[in-house]
Amino acid sequence: MYFPTLDHLLIDATAGALNEPPVEEALADPALADDPAGRLDALVRTLLAYSPQSLPLGRRLIRLTVDPPASDAREPAAPRRTPRRVEWLEQACEPLRSTLSEESFQRLISALTIVVGWEAQIALRDVRGLDPQAEQEAITWAARALVEAAIKEHQADTERGNDD
Repeated sequence: MYFPTLDHLLIDATAGALNEPPVEEALADPALADDPAGRLDALVRTLLAYSPQSLPLGRRLIRLTVDPPASDAREPAAPRRTPRRVEWLEQACEPLRSTLSEESFQRLISALTIVVGWEAQIALRDVRGLDPQAEQEAITWAARALVEAAIKEHQADTERGNDD
């Protein structure tokens, strides 16, 4: 019942089957256990390594979710795709969960959702015309910049005595 169409279900399931095992393996690397930026790098590298197979599926899934069927306007909009990406980002950033406030952690995950995923890849390929290496560099740089900004913001709040 989560998926509005059979196409939506099949595309999402296929994308998950392609990406989940290698992503889970990359995020489980004990050498990166306490390194959120390193974990994000591993996540980005892994997703982009599987991009030739998964990005075409992502493009189809985006088409299915951009213009959803009309719904009751009184109901709040619900996500129309599985939370897989959010779960992976939370897992990658887990070392920061005890450092950042819950609000700051969730804001970081929301910001990372913008730069890590099919939408970012499509913008970098179709709008910027980047090759795969430049695409990976841009996504990795943006993800690291967001992590560093969240850490600096927390440190500044702590120094001012506003630790939430």
